[in-house]
Amino acid sequence: MAGDVWFLIAMSASFAAYGAYLLGLRRATVRPNRASWLIWSASAAAEALTYAAVNPGSPQGWVFILSAVCCLIVTAALWRGSNWAPPTTIEAFCMAACLSALLIWVAFREAYWAHMLVVAAVPVSFWPTWVSVWKDRSAERSPAWGLWTFGDLATLLVAVRAGGSGPDEFAYIFVELACHASIWFMIGLATINPLRSFGWARGGLVVLDRYRHPRNLFTVGENHLGKAVYATCRFAEGAELMRFTGRRFHVDDIPSLMRGSDDRFVQVTPDHYMGPSGQLDDLVNHSCDPNAGLRFTDDGVILVALRDIVSGEEISWDYSTTLAQSNWHMICQCRSPECRRVIGNFDTLSPERQEFFRARNLVAPYLRRKDAVTPVRRAS
Repeated sequence: MAGDVWFLIAMSASFAAYGAYLLGLRRATVRPNRASWLIWSASAAAEALTYAAVNPGSPQGWVFILSAVCCLIVTAALWRGSNWAPPTTIEAFCMAACLSALLIWVAFREAYWAHMLVVAAVPVSFWPTWVSVWKDRSAERSPAWGLWTFGDLATLLVAVRAGGSGPDEFAYIFVELACHASIWFMIGLATINPLRSFGWARGGLVVLDRYRHPRNLFTVGENHLGKAVYATCRFAEGAELMRFTGRRFHVDDIPSLMRGSDDRFVQVTPDHYMGPSGQLDDLVNHSCDPNAGLRFTDDGVILVALRDIVSGEEISWDYSTTLAQSNWHMICQCRSPECRRVIGNFDTLSPERQEFFRARNLVAPYLRRKDAVTPVRRAS
């Protein structure tokens, strides 16, 4: 009877965790790392299959099957509408490990070693998320991580009560528990208990740090161009609005012909572009009279309020403030009184407008001086 209770707790915690994460994804209160989720969707499926093969009939196996299905759902929701990009080295390693595990299982009927190989790949798959959280813990500030941790603990009790023994039954549970708990501690225990939080602030460890759940600062609506991002509260001049994220591509890897929603690439160095992230930053439109601008910092590319922004106002920035290449242009339909009709690189702005953005540190680093502009051309 007690085993049945822990099994229900494990299933409920896992299901609730994925539900909470999907809700956070829908409301844009989390900024997940797509690399990790792509890996997890493949490894979770491989792990559930190999675990069931090594431990047939074990109740905890059903927890892993549920997790694999939910993981695929989250990954599909996360990648829907985003462009495919080549895998990074870490992604390629983890995907290769999962594929090798399946090959070992199918070709040699070695489910045990296939299972252990996927277990070894799990900590590596968490690396992109660890890096993201280390840079900005609010990116993953979700109660889902605490629920996953509790679910892993319940799954561990299920395995113990079922008489499990050996690494084939416990290795994966311990690795998952350690990885989920590490993220939970990094983002703060406040995501479960709103009165206590662990984190760094004011140069020291803060133990009693009241956590205020982030509310939605923006909403996605429609304008004459299609989708647009609108403020749902007031922002003062200089306020940080959102972080621009996405994988970097060399200029030679960028499609030479892009139109409309397919053109979600932002130049970030003379030779590199930031690809689409699948988040709100992809939907911020251009304006020749913008209320925001991109600031390049050591912590990333941040969209900053250029002036006071009122609730209900569309967020926009000037695309020319990052462009050094000479062969790109766009017919502008921003409808502002200052509309330039055709948008080009930074050199197409008037000298006065260039100095306006430079004085506010809202241009790309390679455009901050007149002699620093190095136009590049996309490969045809």
